[in-house]
Amino acid sequence: MRNILLNRITAYALVGLLMIIGESPVFAADTKQEKIVVLALGDSLTAGFGVDTEENFPSRLQVKIDHAGLAYKVVNAGVSGDTTAGGLRRINWLMKHKPQIVILALGANDGLRGLSTDEMRSNLETMIRISQEHGARVLLAGMKALPNYGEDYILKFESVYPELAKKYDLAYLPFLLEGVAGVREYTRPDGLHPTGSGYKIIADLVWQHLQPMLKKE
Repeated sequence: MRNILLNRITAYALVGLLMIIGESPVFAADTKQEKIVVLALGDSLTAGFGVDTEENFPSRLQVKIDHAGLAYKVVNAGVSGDTTAGGLRRINWLMKHKPQIVILALGANDGLRGLSTDEMRSNLETMIRISQEHGARVLLAGMKALPNYGEDYILKFESVYPELAKKYDLAYLPFLLEGVAGVREYTRPDGLHPTGSGYKIIADLVWQHLQPMLKKE
């Protein structure tokens, strides 16, 4: 009789233990869906020089994405002072994020420094090809050159973006700073970097081109 009772107690204990284990989150399957990465590859205009983190355009895009109920995560890969050569040096390492979309917004510092437009074109083209080889679609953001280096340089510089967009059939934003550049209330005292309100305009502009590339999962 005693053995029967012990066996029953042991059985009840095992059942109770199995119920606890079954309800434990430690053993539960992880059903949370990993978010798709949108990689914003750029310079200080992407990093958000001079503004709080939540004010830069990648952060504002994340808010728009969340409000739309989309399963995407924006990774800000902006580095202040970066050129297209710098972006090219970083892009293979950045592919660890496995982005499905790359917002390529580089070239402003090439233009400021009067760097070779042929090298800029080559750098951008290589970054586009690397992104596509990793399965990412590219949204190319164009830039404009300052008049410092003459009209010939401006024409060569600004032709790079639409030509690459056409060659690789990219989503294309002609000018990242459209409506912001040269407007005092939207730029910092240096006349180059956006204020928080300027970044709001940029985020709205980028969103117009990015949103059609996103899909509900």
